[in-house]
Amino acid sequence: MKIRNEKFANAIAKIPQSTPPVWFMRQAGRYHSHYQALRKQYSFMELCKKPEIAAEVARGPVAEFDFDVSILFSDLLFPLEALGQGLEYTDAGPRLGFQLDSQSILKLKTPDQAIGALEFQAEALIKTRAVLPADKSLIGFVGGPWTLFVYAVEGGHSGSLTLSKSNPSLYRSFMEILVPLLEKNIALQLEAGAEIVMLFDTAAGEVSPSFFKSQLEPELARLAKKFPGRLGYYSKGTHATHVFRPEFLNLPWTGLGVDHRFSLPEYLPRADRPGFLQGNFDQALLFLEPALFDRALDEYLESYAKLSLNDRAGWVSGLGHGVLPKTPERNVKRFVERVREALR
Repeated sequence: MKIRNEKFANAIAKIPQSTPPVWFMRQAGRYHSHYQALRKQYSFMELCKKPEIAAEVARGPVAEFDFDVSILFSDLLFPLEALGQGLEYTDAGPRLGFQLDSQSILKLKTPDQAIGALEFQAEALIKTRAVLPADKSLIGFVGGPWTLFVYAVEGGHSGSLTLSKSNPSLYRSFMEILVPLLEKNIALQLEAGAEIVMLFDTAAGEVSPSFFKSQLEPELARLAKKFPGRLGYYSKGTHATHVFRPEFLNLPWTGLGVDHRFSLPEYLPRADRPGFLQGNFDQALLFLEPALFDRALDEYLESYAKLSLNDRAGWVSGLGHGVLPKTPERNVKRFVERVREALR
């Protein structure tokens, strides 16, 4: 698959360039007036499952803010729905039909039975590609196996996650069902035109480095090796002892994303890292009033500007996590513009 955006292609290949590509997680979301206008007409489920509408949601921020990369507009919980766990979106957030345990796991469908319920994502990718400019890249995503397990068991990933961490046998049994489904889902998205697919593991930072290595890494390694050079990995709340170990870096990732707790300029020069490194301006700072925001952004960019082009090769500029609701659109636009002004 050709990488459409030149800057993004260079970042994946670690080719030195002055200006990095820019994309945000949740760049198509509640902060954006374009999204809000569509949300008045459709439910969130409809926004995701009507492919032509999902394409329009994804197109909007690229058209307005000129991001280099567009992302499939969907939700990471749909594999759980496809397996038969049910899913609805309420004012209090997503709600599954039942909690995963040693008995309810027997209700789940097989991966072959479940994959058909995810075909709407492939259709959404095809329609998104059709409405994007030719020079913008398009990526897909799925939830990380651990994050999906946590949601399946606990309904969310806040708190101590005692139910998830104390059920190793349930975790292993669920992985035997979930990981083959994720393989099918990733293949579906790649075949539909996603240039790469990102694994978003938002609950990964809630485990210790040893737990990450022994429990999470085997499934992540299986997926990375299944799709060498086509799969990226983002984890929230992790530290260098989780993801910047040689064993993890040596997996055939196309790139890694980290949150704002990392100082990326310290890791970009490392020769042993795969593909791109994506991140990682603190998304909460986008709420600063304009003058203070510009100052904070300039201060952040200075540390990258001090690196040689070789040392910052592979950087994909973005946020520590996703764009937050009610984020001022002015600052989103200014971020993209200022990165290109300061690093050219």
